[in-house]
Amino acid sequence: MVCRSLFVLLFLLQLLLSFESYGVSEDTGSHIKACHEMDLKGLTEFKAGIKFDSSDRLKAWTGLDCCKWIGIVCNNETGRVSQVNLPQTNNVHTATFFTSMVGEITPSIALLTNLEVLDLSSSINLGGNIPQEICKLSSLRKLDLGNNRLTGPIPENFGKLTKLEEVYLNTNSLSGTLPTSIGNLKKLKKLVLHANKISGELPDAVFELTNLETLDLGENVLSGPIPNEIGNLRAIKELDLSNNILSGKIPISIANLTALTLLYLGFNHLEGNIPTFPSFYNNNKPLPSLHYLHLNNNQLNGQIPSTFGSLTSLKRLHLDNNKLHGPIPSSFGNLSSVTDLYLGGNSLSGNLPGSIGQMKELLVLSVPHNSIKGPLPKEISLIPDLEILDLSFNALNISSIPEMKSIRRLNLAGNNFNGPIPEIVNPVGNYLLGNLDLSVNNLTGPIPEWLGSFRNLYSLNLSRNSLDSGIPASVLRLNSLGELDLHSNRLTGSIDVFQELNDKMWNLDLSDNQFSGGIGTLGKGSSGKNIRNLNLSRNKLSGGVPDSIGIMKSLERLDLSYNQLGSRLPQVLGNVSKLVSVLLEKNQFTGEVPKSFLNLNRLQEFDLSYNQLEGEIPFGKPLNHFPISAFVGNKDLCGYRLIPCKKS
Repeated sequence: MVCRSLFVLLFLLQLLLSFESYGVSEDTGSHIKACHEMDLKGLTEFKAGIKFDSSDRLKAWTGLDCCKWIGIVCNNETGRVSQVNLPQTNNVHTATFFTSMVGEITPSIALLTNLEVLDLSSSINLGGNIPQEICKLSSLRKLDLGNNRLTGPIPENFGKLTKLEEVYLNTNSLSGTLPTSIGNLKKLKKLVLHANKISGELPDAVFELTNLETLDLGENVLSGPIPNEIGNLRAIKELDLSNNILSGKIPISIANLTALTLLYLGFNHLEGNIPTFPSFYNNNKPLPSLHYLHLNNNQLNGQIPSTFGSLTSLKRLHLDNNKLHGPIPSSFGNLSSVTDLYLGGNSLSGNLPGSIGQMKELLVLSVPHNSIKGPLPKEISLIPDLEILDLSFNALNISSIPEMKSIRRLNLAGNNFNGPIPEIVNPVGNYLLGNLDLSVNNLTGPIPEWLGSFRNLYSLNLSRNSLDSGIPASVLRLNSLGELDLHSNRLTGSIDVFQELNDKMWNLDLSDNQFSGGIGTLGKGSSGKNIRNLNLSRNKLSGGVPDSIGIMKSLERLDLSYNQLGSRLPQVLGNVSKLVSVLLEKNQFTGEVPKSFLNLNRLQEFDLSYNQLEGEIPFGKPLNHFPISAFVGNKDLCGYRLIPCKKS
């Protein structure tokens, strides 16, 4: 029994059933008959089935002459309706429906036997199964039901639509396997089933579609190997099998697909060596048109073939998150059109080849979490527009960094650098650097003043080093600085930084250092008030928490634990309504727990343990949701789950 819950089309029933001499003569304007009664009935019932139409087009569908209605075109020879264009389209025998309409398709759609194009894409509310009757539309050339909420299987007799050239069923919830009858669609050029729940193995029938130019089965649950017969798809230009659970090796016959411009096999369970491109399958000729190659997030091993340097049309190459080892081929220098190169998450070794400087179009060079050693090659400065360089968590040995005038994001974390922070050449002239990460190294000495010369610096991470001294005023004055992470160093001096902070700062982590003295107060105006995360824990801070903390309305996480802070807890902290975490344990706070803390409705993490608090814990949400461990270690604190308070 066919599910009748497909939304968007209720009754487009008999519009093109037969071609008799009814309708409008477009040459003379004389009416043989105002509108065929069958067409009028079908369109009127279709209008009645639409629950919402933000275009208001259907309001103009009045009168008995449907050939004059907006979006309706009649054939000037037969007088029958030939096109229903919502929005307008130039395709003959087309039914295209406005995206905000909501209705229902019935199996009687099969009566539209002359329909060539059925476009119900992007109708977000289109749901239910695809009726088997749709396979009776024997003249259908294009079927577009993409971006809806269709469920169930693709009809088994789908192969009866032998005139189909384009099929778009992407971004639905279709399930089941691909029907074997699909092999009958010999004229098919585009098959797009991306983002569904199609399962099972790739059927051999797919590889009989030798006219296919686009095969997109990405983001499904297909399993099993990629058959070697995939090499039969000689016309294929775009092949996307990514985000499935395909296994086995990449068939070497893929090198035979010389028309390929896009090959996405990422996010599967593929293993073995990467096939040599080019290969004997195409007489050792490269894939001349391949622009995009994604093999990332698999279990591929072995070395990167040096023949990759022959893929001179490549623009994006993603080999990250596999088990590749060995050096980065120097032949990569031939890839002069590549803009994005992702090699991270492997076991690559050796030096970064100097030939990388020949990749003149390179914008992103990402090689984190490997075993690359040695210094950065000076040739890297020859890449004119390099914006992102990520060589974090390797084994580099860097005393200086070559000049990269266009760099915006530089990540050299986790390389065991020793000594002072390596000087970045010409920082005064580099106004583009926005993100600098030198964390998790063995850097020593002070934070240099010249870091304040990077005027667009938004994120600075120097955490988990052995830096000493204070924070340079030039860094604190950076107008664009939004994230400053200096935790786990040996920094000393005053932490009274709030006078200098800008209004863009959202994350300030100075924890696990040796800062002393008071916290200080917020500066005038908007200084520091937009901070969302403030972590000053594990220092030697003393004094009280200033009442000015109450104006930090954006604050979500506050960690002042493991210091020597004293005095009373500020009542105004209860006014910071966005707080989800307040950690104040291991200090010397005195007095009572403010009742205003009951206003912190979003609080999920809370700890006042091991202070010198007294009096009764205010009863109610959210405080009574936290365990007793959040309050222990306060000798004179009572109530809730602690000792009962003495009655006066």
